[in-house]
This record gives sequence, structure tokens and C-alpha cells, in this order.
Amino acid sequence: MSVQPMTVFPAIRPCAAEALKVDDQDQDQDQDEDRLRDLIPRMRQFARALTRDGTAADDLVQAALERALRAWASRRKAAALQSWLFSILYRQFIDEQRRATRWRRVLEVVGAADAVHAPSAERITEGRDALAALEQLPAEQRALLVLVGVEGLSYREVAETLGVPIGTVMSRLSRARDRLRALTDGRAPTTALRIVK
Repeated sequence: MSVQPMTVFPAIRPCAAEALKVDDQDQDQDQDEDRLRDLIPRMRQFARALTRDGTAADDLVQAALERALRAWASRRKAAALQSWLFSILYRQFIDEQRRATRWRRVLEVVGAADAVHAPSAERITEGRDALAALEQLPAEQRALLVLVGVEGLSYREVAETLGVPIGTVMSRLSRARDRLRALTDGRAPTTALRIVK
């Protein structure tokens, strides 16, 4: 009679394998956290080279790390952590530069073009007031101001986009600027009264 090996607890083997997987995941996570901590000074150095300002560099690193942690699960495991984090940092920098450029264009539209650095609380309030005034304009005037002031299109490009003559673009744009100026200065825009019979 031959004795066959007996599997006493067959359910233990898969559980042990799962426990090893969990231990491996914990170890990987600990290693990732250590590598992340080691890379933060290098990220700051790169951010400082991009922004030329220590405070802005710290803010940039903070925003990039927040983005990275939100996307941590979607990160490819084979990818190098440093290149992944630096690419996130660089994209964050580019996004902030684009946002600042758009902000400057909005301020130029409302006549506050001298904002070179990050906007102060007063500038933010002025910008919000200007955007609120912009919202009060009719859609065609709002579109003209955005196309010329924010998007940077020429009068000819705006005329082609809207399908109107250049002279019409210039006169409508002039009226839109006057009305926006009146709204931001706190004056109620004067509208011509019509006699209805």
C-alpha cells in the first residue's frame, strides 16, 4: 500500500501566497516612499531653476507632488520614479505659466497691464470685478473682447471668425471696451432710449 501525501489544509497555500503579495506590496510602497523623499530636494532644485524664485519653486513642488500622489495608482511600475515626477513638475510649471499668461491678457483687457508678478489680493479682486463686468456684456461684445484681448487674434482674424467686416469689428470692439470701462468704473452704462410708437 502506497502512502500518498496528504494535503491537510489546502486553503492555507493561497492565503500564504496572498500574504506574501501583501508583504511585497508593503515593501514596494515603503521603497517608493523612501525614493520619493530622496527626490524632493532634486525636485526643488529643478523647480528653482525653472521659476528663479524659492517660494514659487516650493509651491511648484507642492503642486506637482499633489498631482503625483493623485495619479500614483495609475503610474506605470516600470517607469523610473524620477523621470515621472520631473515630467509632472515640468507640466505643472507649463500649466502655471499658461495660466499666468491668460491672467495677464485678462488684465490687459480691463486696463491693468502692469501686473508682471503673481497677482496681489487687490489685483485678484479687480480681476474678479472685471470678469463680473464682462459677464454683464452682451454675448457679441464679450466674444469680441475675449477674441482680441485674451486669445490675441488680430482684427482681420476676428472678422473672418465672426463673418463680419473689419470696420464692424473695430466699432463693436470700441463700444464693448467703453461699456466694460463704464461697468468697472462703477458707472451705469448709458443706453440710447428709443421711442416706440
